[in-house]
Amino acid sequence: MDKHAKIYVAGHRGMVGSAIVRELQRQGYDNLLTRTHAELDLCRQEAVERFFAEERPEYVFLAAAKVGGIGANDSAPADFMYENMTLEMNVIHAAWRNSCRKLEFLGSSCIYPRLAPQPMQETCLLTSALEPTNEAYALAKIAGLKYCEYLNRQYGTDYISVMPTNLYGPNDNYHPTHSHVLPALIRRFHEAKEQRLPFVTCWGDGSPLREFLYVDDLAELCVYLMNTYSGNETVNAGTGKEITIKELTALVAEIIGYEGEIRWDVSKPNGTPRKLLDVSKAAALGWRYKTELKDGIRMAYADFLAHLA
Repeated sequence: MDKHAKIYVAGHRGMVGSAIVRELQRQGYDNLLTRTHAELDLCRQEAVERFFAEERPEYVFLAAAKVGGIGANDSAPADFMYENMTLEMNVIHAAWRNSCRKLEFLGSSCIYPRLAPQPMQETCLLTSALEPTNEAYALAKIAGLKYCEYLNRQYGTDYISVMPTNLYGPNDNYHPTHSHVLPALIRRFHEAKEQRLPFVTCWGDGSPLREFLYVDDLAELCVYLMNTYSGNETVNAGTGKEITIKELTALVAEIIGYEGEIRWDVSKPNGTPRKLLDVSKAAALGWRYKTELKDGIRMAYADFLAHLA
């Protein structure tokens, strides 16, 4: 990408989109195009088509999405499917209609089967059933990456997709019920510490294994791939390391300084038993993560405190 090329970052206020903006700016890209939801509702096809026709971005990072944790996904599957599928189809289609040079679609590791062989390679997509608690979100993301693939095959476009593992970092969502596991733990243990609660109750039994990637590391990969990678197969983005939810919980409590008891509510769902990405493809392309989990959680907690202030 030329440093002065017009680059549209969809979802620039979210955790992933804002990290991509920071990375582009760090690398000297000076013609970034952004719109808030109030300025442009990506679920409105006519508005999206008008925006692309007027602005004609050369490159698009599609990081906009409706996201949430197990509870949010499980309680509102219709909303997650409709909003994600609608906005991504609108953006990808409008990019194609207006001759966008390259588009990068951001997905999620939940696109892979619930019981996929571990670590999960890009080739295991659509080989067996999905995790029921976030099936709607996964199906929408699969549709997006497949639409990119089909445009490449049918029209010769250069659209790529990236599938990140669990993300965390600046601008995360710390909602008490709709957030992902790590930001939810940060908020819960901070509030427990402030209120001097004797115990904190967490969902499930703590046994699931999860992988976590600091969002600025993902952003670096996203810009790198936009400049170096072309292909129909998605690229996994992760660390190749995993930790149990129970270990993660203890680590967050330690960093925040909460010394009370941790209890487990086994009536709540665990979600997928294990989700570890095979990141050998990204490594072969020349990328590796930089931020270790403990350091990343410290920075995420500092961001959480800054937002409170």
